[in-house]
Amino acid sequence: MALAFSSSTSIGFSSSSSSTLSHNDQPVFKVSGNTNNFQPLDRSHRALPLNVSGNGGLVTLKALNARNDSIVPSAATTFAPDVVEKSVEVEDIDKLSKHLEDASPLEIMDKALEKYGNDIAIAFSGAEDVALIEYAHLTGRPFRVFSLDTGRLNPETYKFFDTVEKHYNIRIEYMFPDSVEVQALVRTKGLFSFYEDGHQECCRVRKVRPLRRALKGLRAWITGQRKDQSPGTRSEVPVVQVDPVFEGLEGGSGSLVKWNPVANVAGNDIWSFLRTMDVPVNSLHAQGYVSIGCEPCTRAVLPGQHEREGRWWWEDAKAKECGLHKGNLKEDTVNGNVNDTLHANGRVDIFSSNDIVNLTRPGMENLLKMEDRKDPWIVVLYAPWCQFCQAMEASYDELAEKLSGSGLKVGKFRADGDEKAFAQQNLQLGSFPTILFFPKHLSSPIKYPSEKRDVDSLLAFVNALR
Repeated sequence: MALAFSSSTSIGFSSSSSSTLSHNDQPVFKVSGNTNNFQPLDRSHRALPLNVSGNGGLVTLKALNARNDSIVPSAATTFAPDVVEKSVEVEDIDKLSKHLEDASPLEIMDKALEKYGNDIAIAFSGAEDVALIEYAHLTGRPFRVFSLDTGRLNPETYKFFDTVEKHYNIRIEYMFPDSVEVQALVRTKGLFSFYEDGHQECCRVRKVRPLRRALKGLRAWITGQRKDQSPGTRSEVPVVQVDPVFEGLEGGSGSLVKWNPVANVAGNDIWSFLRTMDVPVNSLHAQGYVSIGCEPCTRAVLPGQHEREGRWWWEDAKAKECGLHKGNLKEDTVNGNVNDTLHANGRVDIFSSNDIVNLTRPGMENLLKMEDRKDPWIVVLYAPWCQFCQAMEASYDELAEKLSGSGLKVGKFRADGDEKAFAQQNLQLGSFPTILFFPKHLSSPIKYPSEKRDVDSLLAFVNALR
């Protein structure tokens, strides 16, 4: 995939087909002309994120990340060498966010690009967040842009991508969903199952998982989230934050920083900026579209309607999120049930898939009392702050998806705090996470004995006891 950069100083890549590799299979580049132009001796080597180091006339590029499914530079990439070697200083992100709370979007964007260089990228949806690209362009710094191509975008959006690339002389990095997962979803449930059972499953396959792969190649990302953007969900979006959901290049909780330069900007001010700067916009906006996503799930809004009312219009207004920013959803109460994205203490919850049942203390007590259950259950006892629970979130979500409709229920029970003593005494809680299987015809649950928490191991455990 091509990286979107704007810079007068670049590394040039030739189309030479000659091949020479060093003894450790690292691509070797030689200096041609001035020291700002490097030509690869091998075009066939797989493109990876690179560190530039060198002495004299020989420069060796070492891979930063061996993952081949994340955002990585390709042979069409140009970037400024002085940015690549820049290290990211460790600092208090909350303190930084407070410092920038009243800063302009341009100042915030400049700070983000200065700090993270080639390890940060702008997430571009093809809507009004083209403003982010304009702000990045105005800083004069190199920048990268990526977008999630779900395969179901409007034709106008694809044309807009091309227009943006030509206007800014950049290449957008496109991330695609896994073809096997899309094929399985469509063959099993059809092309429009989201109209019947909600959009979360389709978004998880076509957007969330590709985004997760993309962010594995970054240390930070830039989004177009605004506080006024969605009713009941985004009103507390900070300017800068440690990403509460996704992992970055280093892996693990806290390894990715999320920048929201326009968090405090109103939608009409964004449009004033776009008109003033004569920035190209998606032609769908002229047809009444404001927030733009996939073609089947987006429609124009009427005058006076909120912009998000054009997204997933058949669902409740409080559910108009695809999952890309679930860590920023504020706590809300719907029909007397606390939205389990956030707990009362403000900590982001995990295992929030629609296929996972959130069990309360009475629910767990009922499960324990049942000697002849209608359906078997698998339940994880967890604490949202536990790094081991966070690490297994993706596999448990996938397990729940695979078991959906199978007759086996997948649940979660938050077992820290006031519930810890109950869980230790009645649910075999020793450490987090603890996974229990409740068979149909046994009163006592069976504890998962292994430390392997990948989806295949969990499925083997379940299938052996069903």
